[in-house]
Amino acid sequence: MSSYLPDDITALLSTPIEHFINTNVVIMESDKNTDEALALIKERGVRSVLVSHLGEVVGIVSKTDILFKVMSQGRNPGKVRLREIMTAPVLAVGPHNTVQETLSIMDKHVIRQVIVSSHSAVLGMVSRDDIFEKIHMATLSTAHTAIQGTPVCIINPKAIVYMKDVNTAKLVCPYCESPFDTKEGLSSHIDRMHSGSGVLEGDVRRMFE
Repeated sequence: MSSYLPDDITALLSTPIEHFINTNVVIMESDKNTDEALALIKERGVRSVLVSHLGEVVGIVSKTDILFKVMSQGRNPGKVRLREIMTAPVLAVGPHNTVQETLSIMDKHVIRQVIVSSHSAVLGMVSRDDIFEKIHMATLSTAHTAIQGTPVCIINPKAIVYMKDVNTAKLVCPYCESPFDTKEGLSSHIDRMHSGSGVLEGDVRRMFE
C-alpha cells in the first residue's frame, strides 16, 4: 500500500484509490480446502483470500468465514472447499475511482473490502479499515497544522455565519473586542471567556452601565 497521504480530508476523499491499494493479496483455486487457505492467511498476514476459477476471481473467503462457516459448525476444514463457503461475486473498482466513490460502493453493498482491477487483472485490494486509518492520519495531520498556526480549514466554512458587525455593535468586549447588542450578553461573555483576565469583572461591567 502506498505511503501517499493528502494534507486534508477533502483531498483524501477525492484521491484515486490506486494510492491505497494493498498488493499483499492471496489468490487460491476454488477447489482448495479451507485449512490451506487459513494457513496462507496466517502466513501472509492477510484478512482473506480471493477465490479463482479458470483464472478468474469468482469469490472471496475471509478468516471470519472459515471461523463461522466451518469451525464453529464442527466441520473439518480439511474437507471443506473454498467454493462452498465463498462470498460471490466480488465487487471491483478501477484504480482511478476516488476514495469517496469506493467508500460509497462499500456502503451500498454493505461490504468491508473491494478488489482494485484493471483490464481484468487484479492489482490488489482496498479495505474500509485501511481507508479509515488514512482518514484518521489525515485528521491528525490537519489538527497538527492548525496548532502550528498555519491557516487551515478544519470545519465546513458554510457552517460559519457572522451575525454581528463590530462597527454597528452597541457594546464591545474590552478584552477581545467581540461585538454585543446587550449588557447582559457582554457580561455573560466576560464570565465565560475572560474570568481571571486581570480586571475585576464588576468594574468592567460598570464601564458600560
